[in-house]
Amino acid sequence: MKHRERITRYRALREQPQWKLLAAANAPEIIGLLQSLLMDGERTLPAAALHERLQRALDQLNGDELSRELPRTAQAYIAHWLAQGWLERRLPEGADQEQYELSTQALQAIRFADSLEQSRVAATESRLALVIEQLSQLAAQTESDPDARLSALRDERDRIDAEIARVGVGRVVTLDGKRALERARQIIGLADDLTEDFRRVRDDFERLNREFRERIIDDESERGDVLSRLFEGVDVIGDSDAGRSFQAFWRLLNDAEQSAQLDAALETVLARGFARKLDRDERAFLRGFTGTMLDRGGQVHDVLQHFARSLRGFVQSRGYLEQRRLNQLLKQAQSEALALRDEFTAQRPIGRDLQLTTSRLRSWSQWKLHDPRSAHVDGSVQRNDAASISLESVGDLVASSEIDFRTLRRDLHDLLAIQPTLSIAQALSQREAPQGLGSVIGYLSLGTRHGTVVDGEQETAHWRSGDGQWRRARIPLVWFTQEKRHELA
Repeated sequence: MKHRERITRYRALREQPQWKLLAAANAPEIIGLLQSLLMDGERTLPAAALHERLQRALDQLNGDELSRELPRTAQAYIAHWLAQGWLERRLPEGADQEQYELSTQALQAIRFADSLEQSRVAATESRLALVIEQLSQLAAQTESDPDARLSALRDERDRIDAEIARVGVGRVVTLDGKRALERARQIIGLADDLTEDFRRVRDDFERLNREFRERIIDDESERGDVLSRLFEGVDVIGDSDAGRSFQAFWRLLNDAEQSAQLDAALETVLARGFARKLDRDERAFLRGFTGTMLDRGGQVHDVLQHFARSLRGFVQSRGYLEQRRLNQLLKQAQSEALALRDEFTAQRPIGRDLQLTTSRLRSWSQWKLHDPRSAHVDGSVQRNDAASISLESVGDLVASSEIDFRTLRRDLHDLLAIQPTLSIAQALSQREAPQGLGSVIGYLSLGTRHGTVVDGEQETAHWRSGDGQWRRARIPLVWFTQEKRHELA
């Protein structure tokens, strides 16, 4: 029946954030975005920076024909990823906006997906040697028989003496480049896993903090186990199994001798010839390994101290009594509601109308505050010297902005005095066009009022523009006659 147990276990795992991320419809795009934004570089981003960077990445992807379209906005995707458990949101003490980071489950899923394309030999010499070395150390350190322990130490001494003798005569045996490179990458993998363990440790502390608070509130006796220990000054989180394990690790990491030994070993390994075959990211990881460990360990240590102080303050300020009273009232309301469940159905009128709210609830990080400076109008007046304007300059401005119908009327009136009929082309051949195309348009305007427009017929007009160039255009044929010459006066 093992298959049923496994199927049940996998069904439960399928509801976890890790599986949901790997099985998402746009899993390649989502995993790629999360890894680029919150894993490859900065592990924590403020809300504004994450929204801006994600929106820029979405715009680039939607413009790429080879990528699937991601129609939502950055805010909508972030809200969805929070609901799915792929992101975590916190407001650190003193911060002016929320901080986002990947959840532990999302990190596991991304690391799993990233490892699928990394070719690795299933059984390597370095991994087997690591297993043998660790098992040998475990067997020696757990040996309680003095004779067996003494025999093992003598064997180790003989091996070291033999090695000293070989090195003394110049026979130094070292790992070849291929095996050294393989072992270095194995160590990098272990060290990378170790840095990610800090997230799990922090999650354990958060779980312990919630559990202790729930036990304090649920325990209605005057002095529960956790409450008594807190009143006695005991750090219940630091005294837990997770707390003791982390404190031991933190002391080892901050030990001056151990840190110096680690730094010296890293510098020595990076100076070896085989280290040049490591890629840039692997060398950068080794160079910054100590700093990364101290930085992430320091964050967990701060979380541990913060939870310890807040839990102690929660008790010493008597705040737990208010929470306990609220918990009692909620339980009482639930019990009374269950007792009345059969008497009052869900559809029974209660004699009161409740208005549903139409307001939209949104996170503060999505609000854009109004900046009064953006609507500020500069009310200062610049003082300039008065300009000198003459009648001639005003006349030139009027002439350049309006058609001079007075001059056109005078020209037509003079020409019709010596000939019975006159077209626009004939008028332009005998008089200048001082305003170029404007004069032609003026003639057409006068022709519609004081001339005869011949339907369907056109003529070609020629005139010289202001720059001295000859222009021509096909215009409707319009005849001016002496009978209407008086209208042009």
